[in-house]
Amino acid sequence: MNLIFFDLPSHRSHLKPFTLTRPVAAIRTGIFTLGEKWQRRLSPWYEVEATSHFTEDYLAVRYPVRTGEDNLLVNAAVCPNDDLVSAVASLGQDQVLVQHQQMIAARVPGSVMRQFTTSGYEAGASQLLATIASFSQRDYSANITRINHLWDIFLQNGEQISQDFSLITQDSKSYDIGDSHTIFYGNPQDIFIEEGASIRASVLNAESGPIYIGKHATIHENAVIKGPMALMEGSHINAGSKIREATTIGPNSKMGGEVKNVVVLGNSNKGHEGFLGNSVVGEWCNFGADTNNSNLKNNYQPVKLWNYGTRGFENTGELFCGLMMGDHSKCGINTMFNTGTVVGVSANIFGAGYQKKFIPSFTWGGSEESTTYRLEKALEVARNVLHRKGLTLAEADSDILKYIFENRRYETENAS
Repeated sequence: MNLIFFDLPSHRSHLKPFTLTRPVAAIRTGIFTLGEKWQRRLSPWYEVEATSHFTEDYLAVRYPVRTGEDNLLVNAAVCPNDDLVSAVASLGQDQVLVQHQQMIAARVPGSVMRQFTTSGYEAGASQLLATIASFSQRDYSANITRINHLWDIFLQNGEQISQDFSLITQDSKSYDIGDSHTIFYGNPQDIFIEEGASIRASVLNAESGPIYIGKHATIHENAVIKGPMALMEGSHINAGSKIREATTIGPNSKMGGEVKNVVVLGNSNKGHEGFLGNSVVGEWCNFGADTNNSNLKNNYQPVKLWNYGTRGFENTGELFCGLMMGDHSKCGINTMFNTGTVVGVSANIFGAGYQKKFIPSFTWGGSEESTTYRLEKALEVARNVLHRKGLTLAEADSDILKYIFENRRYETENAS
């Protein structure tokens, strides 16, 4: 079976800035990315030969679509569960599973897929959807978790950690850290530690949800962790940190201070004191010391958040909503982010006072004065950041950043 994650155009625009640099299925919520969830749950049903993404053309060099003779096309924004996967696995050729007329998954022959994917996403996505609409339809009536909006990433995170925890720990044994000074609360089965992890004189409380500690992750002295929480491979929680419920710290990241209901996609650092809550942070981001964000308005009204699709502020309906920071963005010491702030890609933010609630990609400066971050300097910083971790900025990733830079005007043009 050839598994293809399909970025519905309606979802992509509403999930920017994170989908500026990745397809929808590469977004992490819970322990896994959306794509990893599908791969794991489908494995008992299919031998998946390959996975790929049908996404925007400028991302295709980094995330190319690969078609086979038998293709399972999955709506990348849908979080799978066992019942849903069972329904998807029972699809026959030229059949589509839908809910409220929206595609969940479809079984598409290679000739149909190639007809539309070879012309690219912009030309082929809507035509492919129209063709799938003519397939034999099967309705799915049970509840589905979708990541339709930015705030869904952190709102669903606690529940997704719990669901992913049962997948990743099945038929596995937790590693013994051998530290008598670390205190565990809750059911021991709800705390799982991978081999090579290190925990010293900390508190892990799984009474309200499971705690997952990835391979070679480190929890330093006097940290307090409350589940549900996931610390992914190679990441650090610094000494004295307070990591509250529904938080995921993606691979190779550092986290310090007070954090609540936050998703860090990976490779990002907030190593110092300061509060971060009800937020999502992309990759290769860095927070200066004592950076704080507000996640609740003083008047207790629902938070409005910038929407790239409508180019205006959208009412989230949520009282708690903090910071959405795109890949490669960074902020200086003592930065203050207002309630419901969206930061694009490769922004360098500094200066006194609260920052603006929408900061476009490649912004240099802050609320008092800002200009455009020079592309060659932004790329130089990106190369330096990756070099520190023994990595090289791939040409495909560099081209993506260049595309975003050249088209950044569309982030604010015709704002509603």
